[in-house]
Amino acid sequence: MKLQSLRDVLAENIRDLYNAENQLVKALPKMAKAASSPELKAAFTEHLEETKGHVTRLERVCEQLGIKAKGKTCQAMKGLIEEGAEIIAMKGDPAAKDAALIGAAQKVEHYEIAGYGTARTYASILGEDEVASLLQATLDEEGAADEKLTTIAEEGLNQQAAGAESEEAKQEEAEDEEEEDAEMHESTTA
Repeated sequence: MKLQSLRDVLAENIRDLYNAENQLVKALPKMAKAASSPELKAAFTEHLEETKGHVTRLERVCEQLGIKAKGKTCQAMKGLIEEGAEIIAMKGDPAAKDAALIGAAQKVEHYEIAGYGTARTYASILGEDEVASLLQATLDEEGAADEKLTTIAEEGLNQQAAGAESEEAKQEEAEDEEEEDAEMHESTTA
């Protein structure tokens, strides 16, 4: 496709967002399943329902603009989801893993916020007020999802992950001391 006008740029952005949201519909259940915090599981599950609504809203945008939604793979979302999949596959402390899942999810949210903000601005410049309004509604929901993730992280999960790190360090230190004591005991009895 050639980019001959701002309308073409808007259409490309909408197709990109449409594919991104559809990829996210498939990824969010996996993130919810991997989360150990009930609050984080609920946040992912709630955002899945919102994301399905974003897909529907983008279909309305496509109708308004007279464009086909399909035909573009959002490589950025594909990469962000792959990063999330790496975290899901990792082993370790549940709170630390939840903190990492929040970080991955916020990268997704920030990408979407940038995409929707840009598309909304283009639509507004082109006089597509209804399209701009639909995009703004999704932009507001993406911002709220990002804020919710921040709240979950700051109100406990990050501290739990930091506490797990401290406990792990204490345990390693105690094991090291036991090994040193055992080695010293062996050298004095030999």
